[in-house]
Amino acid sequence: MEKDYIRKKTRRRADHLTYHSSRGVEWFTSPLLDRYDFVIHAFSTRVGGVSEGDVGSLNLSIAREVAMHMEESEEACRAKVNENHARLAAAVGYPADALIFSNQTHTDNIRIMQDIDRGNGFTRPNEYQDTDGMMTDITGQALMTFHADCVPLLLVDPVHKAIANVHSGWKGTIKGIGTKAVQKMHEVYGSDPGKIVAAIGPSICQDCFEVSEDVAQLFCEKYDPARCPDLVRPGRITDEGEQKYHVNLQAACLENFLEAGMKREHISLPDICTACNREFLFSHRASQGRRGNHAAVLMLR
Repeated sequence: MEKDYIRKKTRRRADHLTYHSSRGVEWFTSPLLDRYDFVIHAFSTRVGGVSEGDVGSLNLSIAREVAMHMEESEEACRAKVNENHARLAAAVGYPADALIFSNQTHTDNIRIMQDIDRGNGFTRPNEYQDTDGMMTDITGQALMTFHADCVPLLLVDPVHKAIANVHSGWKGTIKGIGTKAVQKMHEVYGSDPGKIVAAIGPSICQDCFEVSEDVAQLFCEKYDPARCPDLVRPGRITDEGEQKYHVNLQAACLENFLEAGMKREHISLPDICTACNREFLFSHRASQGRRGNHAAVLMLR
């Protein structure tokens, strides 16, 4: 039975993420991507693993496991995270040894993955630094990005059978990493932006994403207010007299896709916020940094 997730209002059925549960593991998929039988994808939750405390239970980041359990050895932390990955992979249906990670640092850098990249960051050390997006047209490569409020972007070209998995935090969003991913798929695989389909995954909602004026101004400068009148809205005023704002990161990612030439009907927005669902999803904001990471995974088969 589906847990009591707090869902946001949506006008489109395609924006209502589909809940799954198997072997005690819970995850979501996008209806827009579910229609393609040549891809496997999932947005994980924090339910179904062996991690404990602030990273309980399905934490997928070794770095976060170590940071939250300094009293344990790195070997013990790694064993728990590896078990979490094994459980998620078995439940969703991809081989864990096919995973590929990169070191995400809020850049707009996207790497094209080759045959030799299978297992990078999981079965062997992570060789790719400052990389927030991955793309491939090779089957059997499970591209995985990590999140705890930032926006997961999964892109599928159903014509050329190419995919991309992107981590878009507010800095990457301002840099237009979603736009760049579409453009790069066009350059490398010949993908037509009008044919690409994308799912924007669980991430922090506008109500929960409070920023300072300087960050809000960056979004106001980048995005056309005529197209996004509600992208930035005023929030509370602090006791010190500072005006706060709320930014809609998901809408900004949508605009980045539209700027690249994608069609609106080919893009789904999530109806679930990470911060509103801190019992089931990891949220950096809601936990004040004491958290693990969930993940988005995408693979061609």
